[in-house]
This record gives sequence, structure tokens and C-alpha cells, in this order.
Amino acid sequence: MSQRDFAFQGLDPDTLVKALESVGVFPTTGLLALNSYENRVYQFSDDQHRYVVKFYRPGRWTTDQVLEEHQFTQELLDDEVPAVAPLSINGKTLHQFDGYSFCLFPSVGGRAFEPDNFDQLERLGRQIGRLHGVAQSDSFKYREEISYQLYVEEAYQHLKTSELIPESIKRAFFAILEPLVTRLKDAPLTEFRFQRLHGDCHIGNILQWDDQLTFVDFDDCRMGPAIQDLWMMLSGPREEQTVQLDALIEGYEEFCAFDKAQLVLIEPLRGYRIIQYMAWLSKRWQDTAFQRAFPWFAEERYWEQQVLALKEQLAALDETPLKLGF
Repeated sequence: MSQRDFAFQGLDPDTLVKALESVGVFPTTGLLALNSYENRVYQFSDDQHRYVVKFYRPGRWTTDQVLEEHQFTQELLDDEVPAVAPLSINGKTLHQFDGYSFCLFPSVGGRAFEPDNFDQLERLGRQIGRLHGVAQSDSFKYREEISYQLYVEEAYQHLKTSELIPESIKRAFFAILEPLVTRLKDAPLTEFRFQRLHGDCHIGNILQWDDQLTFVDFDDCRMGPAIQDLWMMLSGPREEQTVQLDALIEGYEEFCAFDKAQLVLIEPLRGYRIIQYMAWLSKRWQDTAFQRAFPWFAEERYWEQQVLALKEQLAALDETPLKLGF
């Protein structure tokens, strides 16, 4: 597949419309591009319904991996866990057109969930607990696992060859990145049970409509420890994170038991994400959508800030893991 196709440059408006028409869907409005960088996502309407269409980045997932994502979201819906699952059209949820794989979703209203009190965090914990109750009933066969090799080692190797890191920063950057990479190798990730996960469970992927919370964007669903879908909800100083965690887990355990020993993984997983995120942006930088959305990534100031962030994360690994207060 050509670099041109990989970067979505061949996905022009005419191709978009023809792809939709190929499955019997005929837009009567324009296609509104939604915030998505890994894939291309558009909202539109026909004579009867409002839809969201998602075109998968070519070469990222296999067909089996995508279908497992679809199956998982449908399982959640079948068990009345609010999630957005792709529509089945002509007996299929995944469609092909001109080298692109795509699927359609019903358009779901709402805004990004912003938990600003402990009652809302407890409610969020209940929803994640419900999701995990379904997730633990089976395993992924084709989706990836969270691993040191994938999130840290491969990302580190890529960053070593990246031309985006300014020469003036490289020495300081790798002087702190390398010991962090070494420390993360000792994280006891594989000592814990792996289960199906949302995988990228942050508040931007949870929509609120009145009292309803709905999970969206399962593109990164994978196998890993349960804490992965919880730790990104924590923010602020350590004391605040402790009470936030209490609220989350109190709600979570109404529907699903939580292994409190997994709290030791919070800071290692945060380190995984920091390194993986930098490498992800670097790998995708030739995609002009990334250059428009993340212009600061190529600036020296960003890399100076990352040196500080990596130092803080290395220090965080030496702190006592968070504990529940109840």
C-alpha cells in the first residue's frame, strides 16, 4: 500500500460519498469531520438518520482485530452497558471500498464527561465496573496486549531514530529517557490478570447526555490489567488522586471486584503512556492532520517540557503506590 493511501490523502470527498453509497447509504448533508487523528471520522445525515462513519487507518489493524472491536462493543450493548457499536448493514459491520476499511455508527449526542465531584466519579466507577463485568466474560484472540515491548521498547527504539527531537535537547532527553525505560522493564505488569479493556478510557471518550454516560471510541481496545481503564481518571496532587481513586473504586466494586494490588501499576502505566504517546506522534508526523493538530510537537519548547515530565515520572516510580482510604 502506498504512503499516499496510508496518509489518507486518497480519501477525498468523492471517495467518501461513493464508499457510503456502496453500502446503500446516501448522505443528504455534507460530511462534517470530527476530531480523530488515527482514523478519519465524519458525521452526516441521510433522509432518516444521523450517522458517524469511521475510516480505519490502512495497515494499522487486521480485519480480525477490527471485528473483535465490533464484537466487544456489541456485547456491551447487549448487556445494556452504554457503548456505541457499529451498525450491521447487509449482515456486516466492516466494509471495504477503494482500499479503505470503514464502518458506520449511529450518531450519539452528548458532551465530554467532566467529573467535578466525587459523586460523579463514583458514577463513572460504576459504569467502568459494568463494562469490566462484561469484559471479563471472554478474552480477545486477535487484539494486542499492553506490554513493555510494544509500549516502551519499540517506542524507545523509534524515538532514538526520530529527526524531530532537536539536537540541542537530545543529550538531556535521552539522559533521562534511558533510565526511565530501564526502570519500567521491572514493572510487575505480567503478574496480574489480563482482561479485555476499553484501552483508552479517558474522559474525552465518555459522553454525557442528561444522566447517561456512554463509552465511545474502542479503537484501542486490548488485553491488559483492569487498572488501565481507571488510572487516567486521576489528576492533581497525590492527596487528590487518593480521594478520587476511593470514589472510583467504590462505584466500580458495585459491579465488579477490583484487585487492589494492581494499584502498584499506576505510575508504570503512566510512564508507558508518556513514552508511547511521544513515539506515536513521531511515527504519524508525515500525516498533515497531525502537523495541523499538534504543531507544538516539532518545537524545542515541547521537548524541553518532556525532559521535565520524564524526570517527574522517574521520581514518581520511587513513591509509595496510591492506597485506597476505605
